[in-house]
Amino acid sequence: MTHTGVTYADLTLLGSAVNLSVESRPAGAAPLQEVVIATVVVVGMSAVLGVVSHAHRNGRTQVLDRAMARAEASRILGGLAGWASIPLMVAMTSLITALLGMYWDIALHIGVGRDEGPLANPAHYLILFGLFGVSAAGVLACVLPRTTEPGPASVAISRRWHAPVGGVLLTGAGSYALLGFPLDDIWHRIFGQDVTLWGPTHLMLIGGAGLSLVAMAILYEEGRRAVNPAVTEHRVREYVLKSCAIGGMLIGLSVFQAEFDFGVPQFRLVLQPLLIALAAALTLTVARLWIGRGGAVAAVVFYLLVRGGVSVIVGPVLGELWASVPLYLVEALCAEAVALFLARRPVLYGAVTGVLVGTVGFAAEYAWTQLAFALPWTTDMVVEGALMATVAGVAGGVCGGLLVLGLAGRLPTTAAPRVLFAGSLVALAAALANGLVIDTPDDLTATMQEVEVSEDGSTAETVIRFNRPPTDGELTWVAVTAWQGGSSGLHIDHLERVDPVTYRTTEPMPVDGTWKTLVRVHDGRMLAAAPLYMPEDSALGEPEVPAVAGKPRTVGDEKLILQRELKDDVPGWLWLVAGLVVLACSLILVAALGWGTSRYSRLRRQAAELPTDSVDPQRVTSTTYSRG
Repeated sequence: MTHTGVTYADLTLLGSAVNLSVESRPAGAAPLQEVVIATVVVVGMSAVLGVVSHAHRNGRTQVLDRAMARAEASRILGGLAGWASIPLMVAMTSLITALLGMYWDIALHIGVGRDEGPLANPAHYLILFGLFGVSAAGVLACVLPRTTEPGPASVAISRRWHAPVGGVLLTGAGSYALLGFPLDDIWHRIFGQDVTLWGPTHLMLIGGAGLSLVAMAILYEEGRRAVNPAVTEHRVREYVLKSCAIGGMLIGLSVFQAEFDFGVPQFRLVLQPLLIALAAALTLTVARLWIGRGGAVAAVVFYLLVRGGVSVIVGPVLGELWASVPLYLVEALCAEAVALFLARRPVLYGAVTGVLVGTVGFAAEYAWTQLAFALPWTTDMVVEGALMATVAGVAGGVCGGLLVLGLAGRLPTTAAPRVLFAGSLVALAAALANGLVIDTPDDLTATMQEVEVSEDGSTAETVIRFNRPPTDGELTWVAVTAWQGGSSGLHIDHLERVDPVTYRTTEPMPVDGTWKTLVRVHDGRMLAAAPLYMPEDSALGEPEVPAVAGKPRTVGDEKLILQRELKDDVPGWLWLVAGLVVLACSLILVAALGWGTSRYSRLRRQAAELPTDSVDPQRVTSTTYSRG
């Protein structure tokens, strides 16, 4: 398939000028020449990193030594060893770069549709360089400590080379995220383009980047303990750095919610409160106990500044779609309140905080969605949504409590932490699986009874009549969604109910050009849609679906409409195997982070000659959070 050379701006102008009604951009994998270019760029950057690292390890250059000395002498990073502060600075900068790229990329796909190629999408450059930076930061953390052993938990690479365990984990998480970039192209070649944030390879990109913050927290502790304690007693500096780190963790875990932020989720609405509660309970538990009083609020402030700033840059500045921002402020206040009673019992503290996040926090976010989100939460999903949020909150809070124990060097060596960690993952997996269960009706149709088209033929208002009531109770939503029509390519209209089977539009909907317009129905487990207008797609061999009155449209699996580019001739077992492989790799990454946390805690405690057999995970304290 040849590369057309048409830019997004060209398509927008052409569409408005000649009423473009045929989608002709390439579908599927990227052109091979662009794959080669991207590969050469990454290999070139890796080679430069390898040459510099090799020269440093062999003492042939003093550039990195001087950089570490300056970092240790700086007012901002002076409380950390240079071999930790430099990688942490590189990693945080890279993560923010990748975050901007990811939200810009999502906005482009929602507004414009599929790419002409990876190099034709400017956001891909930010994602690529950002994820490479995270991986490179891990490599730097491993190679920089040349003259000293970086703490008791360091990993022996060779007889003379020991790497901090945080650096090893950061390398793994960053490399896992970076690997998702080429694998995404392979996935598209096999299965077609999956235009969803939750595609398996997309989750690799997001998961690796988000979980790298756990590795960064461990690396921070290793770097802090390697410096003269008198230097680390700068409370304000330590407070700010930790707040930025955990605020970054909250940002990373919140990226999983991006489809809901933009208003085009392809999964049931109850998953949104689950994801919010998981991110909140895990990170705010760590924030309050690891940072100290006010730590949860400070982490949320950093999150709002960065995450809100990204929405402003992608939206008003770049002229793309606006992504709403969950607040987390009430959840932070809950975390601070629980600490007044349970700060000395971190696992129990995390569980109780999770319960409040899943209930009080749920209520607060429910109110916020009414004001700020295109698809607000409804009473139809309150019971199930609150239950799933509570399960995710408790699971996340327990994991957060275990992480704090690990960072403090107080994680028990008994089986209890492993049982709690595994149990939390199982509970979370069960809640996620429940949220992914979708029912599709087999007897529901929608017919446009009236279609009033505008003079230029670009929009229309209509009355939609179902052959039966879509539901017996209250709907989560019945709405017209149109997307991929240009730079402003998202239209959401919550339909006005006329009677149990009849709904009307409240504003004109797009019915020309490259717009894809459908009516979506969501009630409980039912998530379905019917096309109202679809352009002809020559690359896919799909005919036009015109917006005409009187023609019944089957209300079926909305994935077949939203992800029109997916191939329909791929065996189901192949998709299952590929998905399980990605899942297994993700679980390995999570297990590796658990191993690294346990290793750091155990070896730090041994180095300090603390008792190991009589530590209660509910009652353990550390000098960090016992101040609260």
